[in-house]
Amino acid sequence: MGMMRKTDSGFRTGRIARDGAVLLSMIVAGACAKANDAGSMADSNAAGASTAAQSAPAGAADAQMQAVLDKLGGLNGKPIEGLTPAEARTQPTPTDAVKALLAAQGKPAAPPPGVTLTTRTIPGAGGAMPTNVYTPDGAGPFPVIVYYHGGGWVIGTKDVYDGGARGLALAANAVVISSDYRLAPEHKFPAAHDDALAAYRWALANAASIKGDPKRVALAGESAGGNLAVATAIAARDQKLQAPLAIISVYPIAGRDTTTASYVEHAAAKPLNRPMMAWFFDKYQRTPADVADWRVNLVGADLKGLPPTTIINAQIDPLRTEGEMLAERMRAAGVSVEQKTYDGVTHEFFGMAAVVDKAKDAQAMAGTALKKAFGQ
Repeated sequence: MGMMRKTDSGFRTGRIARDGAVLLSMIVAGACAKANDAGSMADSNAAGASTAAQSAPAGAADAQMQAVLDKLGGLNGKPIEGLTPAEARTQPTPTDAVKALLAAQGKPAAPPPGVTLTTRTIPGAGGAMPTNVYTPDGAGPFPVIVYYHGGGWVIGTKDVYDGGARGLALAANAVVISSDYRLAPEHKFPAAHDDALAAYRWALANAASIKGDPKRVALAGESAGGNLAVATAIAARDQKLQAPLAIISVYPIAGRDTTTASYVEHAAAKPLNRPMMAWFFDKYQRTPADVADWRVNLVGADLKGLPPTTIINAQIDPLRTEGEMLAERMRAAGVSVEQKTYDGVTHEFFGMAAVVDKAKDAQAMAGTALKKAFGQ
């Protein structure tokens, strides 16, 4: 199992101090000697790679994560914050890096068995939304997870985030609904949030048509999608809809403060950094007041009455602090929360189970929480 930090009593300000300059040199410059060692370790057997991951220096990407970062760097993507949204959507993604790493390791890129993918469209708040439906093998009816992909509400698609959605279907033995919601700046705030709520409403009304159980529905998402999962649960509470049984929020955008400890420590991290987050906020907002809205600034929202929530964070991620803070705020509001920060991995690691052991651990953690909520 991968190493991970568990915060059972809320956000702890007394985290281990890290040398920011050394950290940035490791992540941004690549720490060439270590990157070469990491790449060779990642090509070895899983046990060897796991051992190397466990012995990684504090604050550094572990061997498996570094191998993905090396492949991503080799794809020669341009800094997102210097591009137009249209250009940004054509850049290589961490998913592309995982595929390249699998090819280099001589491993198949085919998805694991046990889940069937079908496509359809469902109604969104502003029109039809292309949707992936992941159905476990078996007769059903299965619990249902409405999953929201990441990408800062500006980039990203349901297909780019296939690894996370498919992993949850397997880990929780549940049908997963993953839709392409409207993106900014063509559709600014609150378009993505409105579409997210529409997807949840559709799931409640139509679960039976996809071998799902409409009484057992949960919300999940990564990054901007992790934000959408929590915001949708709040909206469901306020609009007196059927409450989701659980929330899985993976490295969510949960605040608007870009001066937190993790934003400072990982200002130039890959694949997400502080300039990118500023670019995302700028593209999604109509005015600066939008990022102060509770739907974006979750740490300032009324969080009372939400279902059991699992928050998963990555150590090498500008969003780490606000994810841990969201857990603290939820606990203070009386919500049952489990939060873990995985050391040695970066933003976007959750869907990388094919090459990163800690992604397997994180998906298993989410699956365990979901099964408990579903009564399985």
